[in-house]
Amino acid sequence: EAAGFCYVNDIVLAILELLKYHARVVYVDIDIHHGDGVEEAFYLTDRVMTVSFHKGGDFFPGTGKVEDKGLYDGKYFSLNFPLHDGVDDESYHEIFKPTMEKVIEYFQPSAIVLQCGADSLSGDRLGCFNLSMKGHGDCVKYLMTFDLPMLILGGGGYTIRNVARCWAYETGVCLGAELSNDIPYNEYYEYYAPEYKLHIDPCDMDNYNTPNYLQSVKAKLLEYLHCLPQAPSVQFHDVPRSPEVEYKESDPDQRETLADRDAMVDHEAELYDDAKDQDADASGGQSGSTDSPHRSGSADKTSSNAVLNGSTVASVARTVDAMDTSAVAGADVKPPTVADSQSSQLNHQPSLDESAPPSSSSSSVASSLSTPSSAPSQTHAMDTSKLDES
Repeated sequence: EAAGFCYVNDIVLAILELLKYHARVVYVDIDIHHGDGVEEAFYLTDRVMTVSFHKGGDFFPGTGKVEDKGLYDGKYFSLNFPLHDGVDDESYHEIFKPTMEKVIEYFQPSAIVLQCGADSLSGDRLGCFNLSMKGHGDCVKYLMTFDLPMLILGGGGYTIRNVARCWAYETGVCLGAELSNDIPYNEYYEYYAPEYKLHIDPCDMDNYNTPNYLQSVKAKLLEYLHCLPQAPSVQFHDVPRSPEVEYKESDPDQRETLADRDAMVDHEAELYDDAKDQDADASGGQSGSTDSPHRSGSADKTSSNAVLNGSTVASVARTVDAMDTSAVAGADVKPPTVADSQSSQLNHQPSLDESAPPSSSSSSVASSLSTPSSAPSQTHAMDTSKLDES
């Protein structure tokens, strides 16, 4: 569920994608608001540890107490550090660096997701912290020292020119580039008046975070970390291939290799029923429903094969008859004729002879003698008619 003025919880979606490749992911939130949406999504799991440094009390969204530490498998995997108004760079880093050092030590993540909300900067319209641009960026620098894969995201921020300053500076931090404090002239140059500088000075405001309060909250969070038995392990599992990530544009001037074809991911819509489909059964038909057009096409093929087989059998029979006739031509035994074979057949069917008219029989025999090639089919027709009359 999205929260914090967001309609899509893109951070949770990103972490879910990272969990396909990383056993453990730590989420760090330095926005002034509590990261309630991300915490709630992973409140019951031990594969994601959420750490939020935010303003506590009745400040929106009103969640993120020290006692909120996760449940069931996720117990002690949600850490919250609520702060009071006016926290400055020195106080912030006294609790941020020791806490994150122990988190990395105990949880042993293989990836870090850092949300760099700029509303914790001094002078924000809704925020009430007093961090400088450099103090905010030092959080990014410190997490980079662990040499782990990092996904760095934006977040809140309601003084737009300071948001642009912050993320430009922290982009330079990520790239190891030293940016000039003088903002170069551009179409938005007047937005940064009257200083026209990259860095802003902290405000003159009281810091209500006493050293005793900061140390007590930090000690409580470290106690939670000591309760972790060990870094949770994950069994080996298949990682689904992502066509958006793994696909690379092919060179039209080069032949596609077998490895490239194997790496391609078929879309689910590419599966279809067709006569050439691999799911065809042994008879040439499909394994789907009987009213499929491919089934009827297969049935037509089967019928044509049956007709072809019938004509082939008739041709073989005529060839055998011719061979028998030539074999007995020189002998005293008179070879049987078609009329003799039909007479013999009629003698074995007395009930049919009694009911059949003699003219029908004689005409059939005469027709058989005149056209010997069609004798088998005509004889079959004569027998069928006698069966119908009986």
